[in-house]
Amino acid sequence: MKVSKEAMKDMYLRMVRIREFESKAQSLFADGKIPGFVHLYLGEEAVATGVCECLRDDDYITSTHRGHGHIVAKGGDLKFMMAELYGKATGYCKGKGGSMHIADRDKGILGANGIVGAGHNIAVGAGLSAQYRGTDQVCVCFFGDASTNQGTFHESLNMAAIWKLPIIFVCENNNYGISMSQARHQAIKDVADRGAAYGIPGIAVDGNDVMAVNEAAAEAVARARKGQGPTLLECKTYRWRGHFEGDPGNYKPKEEQEAWLKKDPIPRFKTFLLENKILTAEEIAALDQQVKDEMAEAIRFADESPDPAVETVVQDIYSDIVEEVRAR
Repeated sequence: MKVSKEAMKDMYLRMVRIREFESKAQSLFADGKIPGFVHLYLGEEAVATGVCECLRDDDYITSTHRGHGHIVAKGGDLKFMMAELYGKATGYCKGKGGSMHIADRDKGILGANGIVGAGHNIAVGAGLSAQYRGTDQVCVCFFGDASTNQGTFHESLNMAAIWKLPIIFVCENNNYGISMSQARHQAIKDVADRGAAYGIPGIAVDGNDVMAVNEAAAEAVARARKGQGPTLLECKTYRWRGHFEGDPGNYKPKEEQEAWLKKDPIPRFKTFLLENKILTAEEIAALDQQVKDEMAEAIRFADESPDPAVETVVQDIYSDIVEEVRAR
């Protein structure tokens, strides 16, 4: 598969945006600027980038509690994202969703989700919608290795396979489900092996190699657009931080952490771009500065945005309790 210079430049830009956003979120959380929980995507940038490079704006994604990277890669606005992390009224969900629940319908981002395995079923709904309407849209479902032990994973792959739905199930195997390593929660080494049980392709790739991810994702997306059904794509990667900010990650062996840090996907891709004369050092430096400027503007926007008004607390949400309050 031939990848254009513009596509590779765009992938580098997306990866650096994710890295910068997550690095700033880490420090801002430590400074008390961001409330609630934050689960960082640091180290996994190549997965969301390589996959989302294959998508159009009208394609869909479902995300997870570790979803910032997916949203950035799909084209989410950094200003609205940062404002949402701050809990500000100008955020994507008006400050009511926070880090784990960002959505943007205009970009096909059907929402990050704090419930492990909840995105699988949503992806089936999106895939069925596209098929029913006769479009060639696809849906990418991002999820972690531990969520493949949930019933929703098996139910969703089964249904998607039966109906040949246009879904790419992307397992971000970062080796851990909270503090439990994959070796302890599964008897298999490759999550991709589970595709065989449903008669769909199961492919495992190096999740820290953005070109490998992009190539595998492009094939899966093309297959889905042709009506040939879903693919299970496993991207082997590693999260640098604990499960959430505040988790020291002491369960991760030091040697393992150091080995994976050496596989950092961004300098790896930068070296590829330079050695193959795709971008110059000056062009890369300009892209790096562009992202730093974008992040500075996003933080300024969040800092200066207003808090949600108290009287809006039950607006834009639905529950039986809220309906009772409104009825009084």
